[in-house]
Amino acid sequence: MQDVVSKTITHGVYVVTTRTKERVNGMTAAWISQVSMNPLMLMVSIAPARYTHGLIKESGYFAVNVLAEGQEKIARDFGFRSGRKHDKFKDVPYFDASNGSPVLRDALAYFECKLANAFTAGDHSLFVGTVVEAKILRENEKPLLFRWEDYF
Repeated sequence: MQDVVSKTITHGVYVVTTRTKERVNGMTAAWISQVSMNPLMLMVSIAPARYTHGLIKESGYFAVNVLAEGQEKIARDFGFRSGRKHDKFKDVPYFDASNGSPVLRDALAYFECKLANAFTAGDHSLFVGTVVEAKILRENEKPLLFRWEDYF
């Protein structure tokens, strides 16, 4: 059944980032959705084993960096190595959103979110955040769409 979902449900490709006092980290994610208009809220789905999972809980803030077409390399770089062992930001230009969440300079757009709730959903956690800052960084570009075969 997973192959049917993977081939027919459309997702974008994002890098979810966060900062604690000691660490800056990010991970590639596709399971992100708007869940409220007022207030504007986004949901990200992250497995508890991912390093970013614990950092978001500690920080209370996260950023959703929207990748553009042609940025598959960034998606792979943030998706196939653990931030526990590698500094994923070593050669990646970024700036801090107003609450300290790292924003990729080359992202299409970003949303900084304040963590509002976390829920268990099967083998993942759903982090729901209130959007506190959002900006398009690269006009006239299209978001990168997730295709299972590009990464697996």
